[in-house]
Amino acid sequence: MPPPDAPLPVSQRDARRLVVACQHLDTPRPKADQAQLLAVLRALRFVQLDPISAVAPSHELVLWSRLRPGALPLLDDLLFRQRRLFEYSLAAAAIVLMEDYPLYRAFMDAFPSYPQITAWMEANHALRQHILDRLADGAALPTSAFEDMAAVAWQSSGWTRGRNVERMLRYLWTGGHLMVSGRSGRERLWSLTARYLPEGAVRTALPMDEAIVRAVEHALRALGVAREREISRYFFGLYPSSAPPLGPALVRLRREKRLLEVAIEGEQDGDVSYVHVDSLPRLEAIQAGDWQGRTALLSPFDNLVIDRDRLLRLWDFSFKNEMYVPQAKRQYGYYVMPILHGDALIGRIAPRLDRRRRVLCVEGLYLEGAVRPTAELCQAVTDEVSDLASLVGATGIEYCSTVPDAWRDRLARL
Repeated sequence: MPPPDAPLPVSQRDARRLVVACQHLDTPRPKADQAQLLAVLRALRFVQLDPISAVAPSHELVLWSRLRPGALPLLDDLLFRQRRLFEYSLAAAAIVLMEDYPLYRAFMDAFPSYPQITAWMEANHALRQHILDRLADGAALPTSAFEDMAAVAWQSSGWTRGRNVERMLRYLWTGGHLMVSGRSGRERLWSLTARYLPEGAVRTALPMDEAIVRAVEHALRALGVAREREISRYFFGLYPSSAPPLGPALVRLRREKRLLEVAIEGEQDGDVSYVHVDSLPRLEAIQAGDWQGRTALLSPFDNLVIDRDRLLRLWDFSFKNEMYVPQAKRQYGYYVMPILHGDALIGRIAPRLDRRRRVLCVEGLYLEGAVRPTAELCQAVTDEVSDLASLVGATGIEYCSTVPDAWRDRLARL
């Protein structure tokens, strides 16, 4: 037995299995009802929104990987009618839980923390007031409903340059003045926060130190086993400058015995990993052999794979988003989904929905070098592809030439 204060020993395999289990990717997908959807969202704590829709919007794929089809109408109901969820962004836009509003309110009240944003908003007081005055009438409005009254244009080296109305809306949203109250197609509809928050919602912010502690706990439960920087990235995004220091929160949680240090087999770099005490029963069951596992295709923005450094560390899986890489330099494709099989990331698939023909085109299917292309694995992967086709309304599936050699004839017959 290790000393009482010694790190808890965990094998690489069991660490991966705990991560997969905490992400609701270990057992067969349950029926998509409201209770199951809320269980998934409470486990993940957020689902990232992304406009790229080569197959389907990312949040739809994240939910489909964990629930049987049918979650999207339930999600819209929870978002815009029951208002048990809302859209918010610290670094990337996401769907989060209304019960976490006091946590997010702490960060809203602390925004903006960058002098250049403060100066730009002050210089464009007229634009800010124009937006707030238009929304004071009560009707939800799209971005296109507001005039560009900026005195100073937003400067950026990227696509946001000169998009003054969008920038002001984004900052009023991040600062908690506005909320997304619906959508017209893909366009957000904006409302004043004071008008849109549901009756009974707790509107006051947690003290910042308590908000950080709660964020750390949410992230660690979702991650299963994680290091400090992975906890920070999970909850605060992949932009280190936006994240508060987590050291005091980790010290407090260790003192209160709400998290434990973990020693993962084979890791000798001296970096500390943690597990939340709420995850210990699941870890003990996994260590006792209670593990099922299944196959899942994951959005490139899925909660399991969004931290690429963590993927490399725990899975030895190198994953890069090639959407903005010139076509001739892409290794795998424009839109690539990792393939989870049990506790392993065994490859990746490059699907594209041809909406005109209603065909799901698999432009490439690649296995990792050590993975054996068995008939059973082929069946598991193609079953998921078929289910994905059903999700997006495709009536046919086409496999291109870039597939494992051992599967070529089998796929040609599908």
